[in-house]
Amino acid sequence: MFFTVLSIELSKIFSKGRSYIGFGAITVLVPIVQAAMYSEGEAYFSLFTQGLQQQFSFTGTFLNGYLIAFVVLQSLLVHVPLLVTLVAGDMLAGEATGGTYRILFTRPVSRYTIVLAKYSAALLYTIGLIAWMSILSMGLSLLIFGPGELFIVSSAITVLPKDDIIWRFAYAYLFGILSMSTVASISFMFSALVENSIGPIAMTMAIIIVFTIISALDAGFIKDVKYMLFTNHLISWRLFFEETVPVDRILLSTWVLGGHSLFALLTALFVIVKKDILS
Repeated sequence: MFFTVLSIELSKIFSKGRSYIGFGAITVLVPIVQAAMYSEGEAYFSLFTQGLQQQFSFTGTFLNGYLIAFVVLQSLLVHVPLLVTLVAGDMLAGEATGGTYRILFTRPVSRYTIVLAKYSAALLYTIGLIAWMSILSMGLSLLIFGPGELFIVSSAITVLPKDDIIWRFAYAYLFGILSMSTVASISFMFSALVENSIGPIAMTMAIIIVFTIISALDAGFIKDVKYMLFTNHLISWRLFFEETVPVDRILLSTWVLGGHSLFALLTALFVIVKKDILS
């Protein structure tokens, strides 16, 4: 019965135009980034490493498919949360807006099954979105630019050999799925609390913005609690590109994101199970 409801929910997702906005945006933006890097990438890279070139000797080029895929991963995961909330925020609120809660809950299926099926459908959509981004960003970039060493400049300079990169991207994309699933879970929770589809989108993005600002503050009491904010861990996929992967920090991020997702799901279940469809 669960899989029957799940298939119905997936068909409902892809029968709505908004569900294709995310895939369309990624399909357009990734090639634009790749085209820009193809035409101006060498000049940009030379300008960016101008100071380093005075101290080190560079041979060959670091502009390759892996670097482009890394740039795309950084830029798009900033915007993907909005694309995810467009669907996840509509899963339950859309029923309220359409006045179909009463019809939905009078079916011979428990409310638990319905909520879990809707939640699973939202997660599958999120997984599909990240998978499509990974195919375009990695596949097309390698096809256009070819493989090579990955040159990363952050708090330190890291150069990863080309035979030590693929597994890092694989784990980074998997962690990206976890990060965006947390965003989807929070949007899904708000979808259970309100009766219009705009509310969950606005509330989720507002929380992301507020938590991100809080995470940037250095006040004493904030330092003690900001590791618990999910926004502090959304881009922990970057940890897989450190020369020595900090497993303990990745596990902490996994627990925090997983904990937020579980809390959001349980809250949505509680709200919907207790919901009075007669009022």
